[in-house]
Amino acid sequence: MSSSPTPLVLKPAEVAAIQPRNPGDLVVLDASWHMPNSLRKAREDFRKSHILGSYFLDLDEVASSHPLGLKHMMPSPELFAQTCEQFGIRPDSHVVLYDTHGVFSSPRALFMFRSFGHERSSILDGGFPAWRAANLPTAGGEPAPLQRSSYPTAALHPDVVVGYDDIVTNENKDPDQDTSAFIVLDARSQGRFLATDPEPRPGLPSGHIPHSFSLPFQVFLNAPNEVQPYVTLRTPEDMRSSLENVLPRGHLDAILEGRRKVATSCGSGMTAGILWLGLQTLGAKAAIYDESWTGYAMHKLQEKEQKPQ
Repeated sequence: MSSSPTPLVLKPAEVAAIQPRNPGDLVVLDASWHMPNSLRKAREDFRKSHILGSYFLDLDEVASSHPLGLKHMMPSPELFAQTCEQFGIRPDSHVVLYDTHGVFSSPRALFMFRSFGHERSSILDGGFPAWRAANLPTAGGEPAPLQRSSYPTAALHPDVVVGYDDIVTNENKDPDQDTSAFIVLDARSQGRFLATDPEPRPGLPSGHIPHSFSLPFQVFLNAPNEVQPYVTLRTPEDMRSSLENVLPRGHLDAILEGRRKVATSCGSGMTAGILWLGLQTLGAKAAIYDESWTGYAMHKLQEKEQKPQ
């Protein structure tokens, strides 16, 4: 296995060309996840068809508990290590993550692996649809039992996850005047950001975190077309252009040069991973507000209820 830096993103042919010498050298995981109002069930889809030799990673199960009941929050170091052991992943394993949308939830899974220091990890650009379009091997049913590995407990990298207290402190700063204020990019639709469209989670108001910027995750993606009927990541140049169209003058250069921190957010911390991945491809270090808008809005509702009348 090569010791050179592992690419963040791989094409199907590049994954198919990897020739592991030993079990566990390459581990492929289906990290598909669907919105709460979707009729699709990711685990059922996996049983119907998946990349030959892959296993299903449930991001809602590999997660820490949250006092607000939020799903797919970053797991504890112990749970992450246990999960790796269950999948036969070693510290030197190359983990390839994909989803059935093309590019949707796999970046969130990649964020998890990279945040715990597992640098030998990538996503499959175009996901399962691109794999099938390339006529590469697939299978159905449950995969063969795995041989457990040994995986050391590793600490979460500092500054990769932003919490509610960080957001509250930050929203009281002026990002145009105070360079200690981090930039928040919101991956939800502009309608939800502007509160003109409802949130998909019942009872949750729409709106946005003060001083945040609307950057719907789709602007980092190529939509399906007749030639390429699946979603893929846009080029770094295109993603940079999208950021320049949204951020005030000078903000992007400050982010890319490491002079300003940036955090991504969405509805529940899932598609924020797409913006995180795009920033990574541009060489920027980014964090994710794990609770995202769901947690933020719930905290605000709680505070309003607890406030004396």
